[in-house]
Amino acid sequence: MRLDQARKDLYRRLAKEQGYKSRAAFKLIEANEKYGFIRQGDRVLDLGSAPGGWLQVASKLVGPEGRVVGVDLQAVHLKDKNVSSIVGDVNSPEVLEKALGLLGRRADVVLSDLAPSVSGVWELDNSRQADLTLRALELSASLLKGGGCAFLKLFEGERSPEVRAALKRSFKIVRPVKPAASRSASSELYYYCEGWHGDLRP
Repeated sequence: MRLDQARKDLYRRLAKEQGYKSRAAFKLIEANEKYGFIRQGDRVLDLGSAPGGWLQVASKLVGPEGRVVGVDLQAVHLKDKNVSSIVGDVNSPEVLEKALGLLGRRADVVLSDLAPSVSGVWELDNSRQADLTLRALELSASLLKGGGCAFLKLFEGERSPEVRAALKRSFKIVRPVKPAASRSASSELYYYCEGWHGDLRP
């Protein structure tokens, strides 16, 4: 068995044992253990939230006084009282309005694990995923509080410099993260971003 496959199987088994809906939960757990950006009482927005692993992690981290809102094209059903889900497209203006209403105020943290439906054409899929990350950044202008944090997925490719430049214009600190639960051969990378100031100008 290849190392990547063994690692994938490990985190899949751990997710099942610990009751998480996906092994992706461990990507967020690892990042938060390192940077501590989700805290008790926080409001957290999770974009691309299905099947719900990140919602489960965030729910535990924010506690009963916090609030977590997920957005995805697919419905997510969780019993956690501090979690709400919106079925919708992140590009829809209605989603922004619904998310703000459920959060009750601007979020302390925006998470994005957004990914396009895979076409099999790498260049196209990479470009679409970059667009989704930029959309998460655009939504942050209305939904993330000043000084807030984000944890965003990006497929490394031709448009990566464009997206990284946008992140660096919008946050004081931007750091790449390759979680252990990610396959080492995958182009998937995450960016931990801190100190939102919302400058989206070119």
